[in-house]
Amino acid sequence: MSPSSFQEMWRELRPLGRYAPSGGYRRFAWTAADADCRAWFRAQASARGLAYETDRNGNQWAWLGDPAAGGAVVTGSHLDSVPDGGAFDGPLGVVSAFAALDELRARGARPDRPLGVVNFGDEEGARFGLACVGSRLAAGQLTAAAAHELRDADGVTLPRAMERAGHDPAALGPDPGRLARIGAFVELHVEQGVALAGTEHAVGVASAIWPHGRWRFDFRGEANHAGTTRMEDRHDPMLTYAHTVLSARKKAAQAGARATFGKVAVEPNGVNAIPALVRGWLDSRAADEETLHTLVAAVEQAARERAGRDGTALEVTRESLTPVVDFDHALRDRLAARLGGAPLLPTGAGHDAGILSGAVPAAMLYVRNPTGVSHAPAESADEDDCAAGVRALADVLADLAGDGDGARRPAPEPAEPASAPGPDEGRAQRSEGAA
Repeated sequence: MSPSSFQEMWRELRPLGRYAPSGGYRRFAWTAADADCRAWFRAQASARGLAYETDRNGNQWAWLGDPAAGGAVVTGSHLDSVPDGGAFDGPLGVVSAFAALDELRARGARPDRPLGVVNFGDEEGARFGLACVGSRLAAGQLTAAAAHELRDADGVTLPRAMERAGHDPAALGPDPGRLARIGAFVELHVEQGVALAGTEHAVGVASAIWPHGRWRFDFRGEANHAGTTRMEDRHDPMLTYAHTVLSARKKAAQAGARATFGKVAVEPNGVNAIPALVRGWLDSRAADEETLHTLVAAVEQAARERAGRDGTALEVTRESLTPVVDFDHALRDRLAARLGGAPLLPTGAGHDAGILSGAVPAAMLYVRNPTGVSHAPAESADEDDCAAGVRALADVLADLAGDGDGARRPAPEPAEPASAPGPDEGRAQRSEGAA
């Protein structure tokens, strides 16, 4: 890889969707910033002479070779962001994918299998509240009917947003034919923890993704005047909500899991008014599904007990749930061996690779993050580590796709499901923080 390959792409992409007041990014699905990123992706494909296409769900693909040949090796990630997110989460995987193709060409490699680069749409779920929309639709984990019901904070539906951005939503739905052409999917991502920091390893390999989900807590009370209503006469849902946030923190710490109320909406949202409704979203993750469900049930019980004391009401709605992902063992171990014994890391962060893992052999590479900060403007990775990530990805792609020797190597068979990483394993390996 020419050092300028990665850096030139990074310089072009980095200003897109940047929000100056925070220094972070607001690249939300099907917005102007997203359109700029999608145009950048298409331009990169064109500059390399790659065949470009957009699938029925709005995901972008660039191909070296004919994907219809089957057994394709695909890499990539996403370009959208969380509100005021960092520069690396998602984009590092897409930029590194193109740079890895450049590296292979510089080596004179002639892969036996088609190679693809993908940008999955709406991975973060920042606009419509559901993560990994593009890959969930493709894998059949989100129905077209359910996708049509997704709305943003302004009430704009996903289909309407897609139409405004110039994409026809009529074809939304599963894409088994496309996935059947993929022999392996490898997603490179910035590490969202500090397992690699301080070690000799710039790159690690994912072992598993913790089960995780999102729950909406609706706390309903009685709106009233903040100045004239006595404290003992109030039915204040904000009080119930505040107690629930503290309970979630305590119970997650006790379980060695994660629980975060990171988004809240208040009605009527007046400084001098007691709220009528406080709506909070709980993001919860754990090393195994039993711990996750036990934790969420405990948070809900604590909320209901407090609601009884406050004279408020509570309704809990599960908005999403992703089971444990134990990455394909054959592929995972092959990557670790190819990279000279790269460490295996569990993670609490969800990814497109985790969604696709039920349909195709999937794996992930993590690039060292010196601070572990993610989903925030301070997210970072050193230039040398980014270069190491590109080389590692190129090595992996060359291994999986072959190198012109005529031996079309069989794609790794999906491994038998294995037990999920337990809480002790997650703690021992300092698993990545929730993303």
